[in-house]
Amino acid sequence: MRIGLIGTGRIGTFHAASLCRNREVGSLVVTDADTARAHALAERVGATVAPGVDEIFTWGVDAVVITTATSAHAELIGRAARSGLPVFCEKPIAVDLPGTMAALREVERAGTVLQMGFQRRFDAGYTAAREAVRSGRLGRLHTVRAMTSDPAPPPAGYLPLSGGLFRDCLVHDFDILRWVTGREIVDVHAVGSDAGPAMFREAGDVDTAAALLTLDDGTLATATATRLNGAGYDVRMELAGETDQVAVGLDDRTPIASTEPAGPRAADKPWTGFLERFAPAYEAELAAFVAVVRGERENPCGGNEALQALRVAEACEVSRRERRGVRVEEIAPE
Repeated sequence: MRIGLIGTGRIGTFHAASLCRNREVGSLVVTDADTARAHALAERVGATVAPGVDEIFTWGVDAVVITTATSAHAELIGRAARSGLPVFCEKPIAVDLPGTMAALREVERAGTVLQMGFQRRFDAGYTAAREAVRSGRLGRLHTVRAMTSDPAPPPAGYLPLSGGLFRDCLVHDFDILRWVTGREIVDVHAVGSDAGPAMFREAGDVDTAAALLTLDDGTLATATATRLNGAGYDVRMELAGETDQVAVGLDDRTPIASTEPAGPRAADKPWTGFLERFAPAYEAELAAFVAVVRGERENPCGGNEALQALRVAEACEVSRRERRGVRVEEIAPE
């Protein structure tokens, strides 16, 4: 199998190495607007460099992996669909609903595969939590608490292009909440704070946010995020039911200490970021994509999953801006 990878930044570099380790991938072709970066990566992993995106679609690849800047995702998804190629794309499809729907229509017309990069679905902890919910171990689920805390903010130039904290960061929590519980989010109340560095206010974004979410069976969930968690990278989910409760992401690298005398102390080596924390999950999602391309399994995370998570993020942004509760059904795909 020959795969074309577009974008050789941080996540593209990780995915390229993962694909080159997969024994079903015979060759990898990479390209990037930064040609020096593409050549450096190709030399490290034994890939071929394409001069540009056009060659990815004319050199006879069997599938495409998109890890470019978000602004290019929708166009590249459409191009892959028109070329009849299965495509894996990092989230999001686009930062808005019109761009998302346009790309999804291209995929539907072509009848091709689009697998989205929501890596938490491949994490062992979240998988176990899903099984605990679905098996009935927790009894009736009544409360879910999800959180994503980054240790440091992204570069200031990234913020205006990111779509904001709800669309860029919390969208992962919205997706995994749907996947673990098997329920839809129907109502949101969201707030945000821009009291941190001035670059967030200048970008019209917030550095910290919280949302109260109601699921379609009445379960209540909270989702919080911050760009300023100095203790380390902290991604967790707690699920409480009438019978039992479980936690995802609670281990000896969780960057939190108890104030109780007999409680655990702070982690010696807290997680530093998403690539370290979710490395096995990233590896697993690309292995799944290769299996999908080979016809060995169904698509584990189609484009509609990204659409539904984006609708929740959009509803939260409206709620924050207008200071009111928002029904997700108000955010209708166009």
